[in-house]
Amino acid sequence: MEYLDFELPIKELEEQYNKACKIGEESEVDVSDTCKQIEKKLAETKKEIYKNLTAWQRVQLSRHPNRPYTLDYVKAICGDSFLELHGDRTVKDDKAMIGGLGKIGDQSFMFVGQQKGYNTKTRQYRNFGMANPEGYRKALRLMKSAEKFNIPVVCFVDTPGAYPGLEAEERGQGEAIARNILEMTRLKVPIIVVIIGEGASGGALGIGVGDRVLMLENTWYSVISPESCSSILWRSWEFKEQAAEALKLTAKDMKKQNLIDEIVKEPLGGAHSDREKTFATVRDRIFENYQELKNLSPEELVNSRMEKYTNMGVFKS
Repeated sequence: MEYLDFELPIKELEEQYNKACKIGEESEVDVSDTCKQIEKKLAETKKEIYKNLTAWQRVQLSRHPNRPYTLDYVKAICGDSFLELHGDRTVKDDKAMIGGLGKIGDQSFMFVGQQKGYNTKTRQYRNFGMANPEGYRKALRLMKSAEKFNIPVVCFVDTPGAYPGLEAEERGQGEAIARNILEMTRLKVPIIVVIIGEGASGGALGIGVGDRVLMLENTWYSVISPESCSSILWRSWEFKEQAAEALKLTAKDMKKQNLIDEIVKEPLGGAHSDREKTFATVRDRIFENYQELKNLSPEELVNSRMEKYTNMGVFKS
């Protein structure tokens, strides 16, 4: 189990609890009262820490190495029914963007999302979740296929941004993302977007237009990362915590500004602390939102989606 810096008090108490239990098992000393006291203190400490998280701490939790990624969600939600589809039919198959068909109950969905790696080798293989233009074109190809067969689309957003390399720009990174945004606004099937980790910049927007946009509790959504914002404004990464607060990038901030539709509650400690519970919650929220959208006609879906996004950023004095 890996701990973040603000979780160190939890780590110390868990170590004390494990040591006390071990002493009780290896000797005749009764440590049950001690274990109960430590357990109670541990529960109180967890509640105190996780109910008062700062914006930067939520950013840290969204990047936790044990946090589930897109394929974890898809495989848990769909089981053996998931069929991954590959390639943009132009350049190659981008490993940072995955997609395919799967079922929740008897209902088919087209799943699309960014995929990060679990160790150094797989992170390089997945390009750290940063898709190239062919990744966004693959996502669009799958969404257009879903539209052809009247299959709803689910997008999982988890990226530090689109790949910023020279070759990506040469192949039209900006155009690929802009094309996705345009086509998603007029796609004639329900689109449900779930932000499961980092939602950074145009890399997130490229698959982020939906009839319903859900954010897990400990995720963030912003035009720029706190580190990059800090380096631009203060010429240093040392002010990333202040940048995170100023950017208003948490799920609570996004909901307050009507930029998302729903906050999905995570287990105490984050999505990685109880993965099965997180998977079940996300599955239920996807299906319930689909139930609300399925009876709308294609024209109603497109009109309401367009109205939703054109109303963003409009203020009345």
